[in-house]
Amino acid sequence: MTQDQVARWVLAHPLTPIHVDCATTVMLKILDGKCKMRAAEKRVMELLYDEVKTHPGLLLDTGLHLLIGQARGQLDESLKNIIYEKRLLAETAISRPVMKSFKAMIRQEGLLGFALDEDGEAPDTP
Repeated sequence: MTQDQVARWVLAHPLTPIHVDCATTVMLKILDGKCKMRAAEKRVMELLYDEVKTHPGLLLDTGLHLLIGQARGQLDESLKNIIYEKRLLAETAISRPVMKSFKAMIRQEGLLGFALDEDGEAPDTP
């Protein structure tokens, strides 16, 4: 999936502010190595984050976007620890049912449907 495809998906499926927070939290999970998605799904989530990072969130500090940008450029051990702490705080702020609902929605609405793993196989659906 390309950035243009993700942009079109976002136009067709506008995210709520809490969903923007969910996308930010997933980005934090990707950066600290705790995200269990397949590699191709992680790439799509990074594209989604890039598309919505300027959209208003509901609960999370907008300063996280600067931190994420810095971490994407140069993730050293010290910064990885800060990302870890911020991810824990984000996961505490967003309830588990809200996060699960977000992930189910993006799967159901086809955002991750075209993500392929390294072997070219479609990901398993829950």
